[in-house]
Amino acid sequence: MEILENHIMKKYSNMKIGGKAKRFIYVENKDELKEIYENYDDIIIIGNGSNILFDDRDLDYTFVSLERLNKIEKLDENRIKAEAGLDFNKLVGFTNRNDYAGLEELIGIPGSLGGMVYMNGGAYGKEIFDFIEEVEIFDENLEIRILKKDEIEHSYRMTEIQKRKWVVISATFKLEKGFNLSRVLEIQRERDKKQPLDKPNLGSTFKNPKGDYAARLIMEAGLMGTKVGGAQISQKHSNFIINTGEATFDDVQEIIKLVKKEIKTRYDIDLEEEIIVIKNKNR
Repeated sequence: MEILENHIMKKYSNMKIGGKAKRFIYVENKDELKEIYENYDDIIIIGNGSNILFDDRDLDYTFVSLERLNKIEKLDENRIKAEAGLDFNKLVGFTNRNDYAGLEELIGIPGSLGGMVYMNGGAYGKEIFDFIEEVEIFDENLEIRILKKDEIEHSYRMTEIQKRKWVVISATFKLEKGFNLSRVLEIQRERDKKQPLDKPNLGSTFKNPKGDYAARLIMEAGLMGTKVGGAQISQKHSNFIINTGEATFDDVQEIIKLVKKEIKTRYDIDLEEEIIVIKNKNR
């Protein structure tokens, strides 16, 4: 493992906001996790920070990155295994090259495979758990286990992995043959058209409430374009908050509070964040 002290987290967030971490550890192999958890406290596992809003004050945590665990392999004609640190879109690229179908609708979702599995990420009516066969996890007893999909509780943007604070090490997928390239190109064009990919952002800020869409509610409430400091609700996609240049943690938090209050007042709906917020302990 590689251990870095007083490490700046700004570069690990797609929002380009983040203060100084007490410690940052790169894991080189899965067996190092036991040693880390035996020797350090306040551990936070991160992928590539695609949906994490870091406080820009000091962060008294030990951040552990699995990005060097990024191998991928074919197990047989219909099954592949990938490690948690693999960039998710590289996994989709692998399925393209090897003619596996299933993950096309998820193209363009930023993040690591581990993060996608952790939160059961998805898009266009598909979720990653639709295609998972089993998940290798590091559990609360500091043991590595392999669990079948039906042994893991999972629902919309939620898994038992989150609840129990397990660490995703790898996932095995069962896929059909016949990669749909035209569908991927269609989704990529749609994302480019509808999402503010040219600005720092964390993807969808809020989970969709049951039977509705957070973006629709925010847009209908007239909040698109609302700005606090350097943070702004995107005029391209209302469920995205963008960093227009010099946004602070407080700027983003204020916009989140504003949106939640307005949607609660107008529609009596409690929006829940889809992003992960890591605060300074003294806040």
